[in-house]
Amino acid sequence: MGDATDKIAEQWAAVRPDLDATPVHVVLRIFRSSRLLDQRVKEHFAAHGLESWEFDVLATLRRAGNNGTLRMSDLAGAAMLSPAALTNRVDRLVAKGLVVRTTHPDNRRIVQTSLTEPGRQLVDTLIAGHFSHERELVDGLTAAEQRQLASLLRKLLESLGDGSDH
Repeated sequence: MGDATDKIAEQWAAVRPDLDATPVHVVLRIFRSSRLLDQRVKEHFAAHGLESWEFDVLATLRRAGNNGTLRMSDLAGAAMLSPAALTNRVDRLVAKGLVVRTTHPDNRRIVQTSLTEPGRQLVDTLIAGHFSHERELVDGLTAAEQRQLASLLRKLLESLGDGSDH
């Protein structure tokens, strides 16, 4: 018994037996897992009237402490977004009344984004369900397997240049 990745690797082995398809087993499974996880997370937030990116920005602000306030540059880095993409997303969240944009009191060149009370309440309401949903998504693995996979994925991400400063 195998999955689609096994089939693809077998096909490559048949037409190009000179190539080592071992990396295909890892990379393709990560790609396929990413797409499936992304789809399920999007479905989860859509059921609550949110885009997954909206929750990501709100959760990033909530995790930051500082009364749910971050400089736009810090928020862009923490949310792994370009400044232009973040500006567009923050504009949409401002329109929904979930965040506000202000200038820093000591330096008007610094733009800050803060959760509004409705934004904070929304994150706090959804986070437990989000964690529960993520638990269901990885429930096919034991707790020890989840820890092992998390460790291996951290090692892979670090080798790809995704350090703790991202």
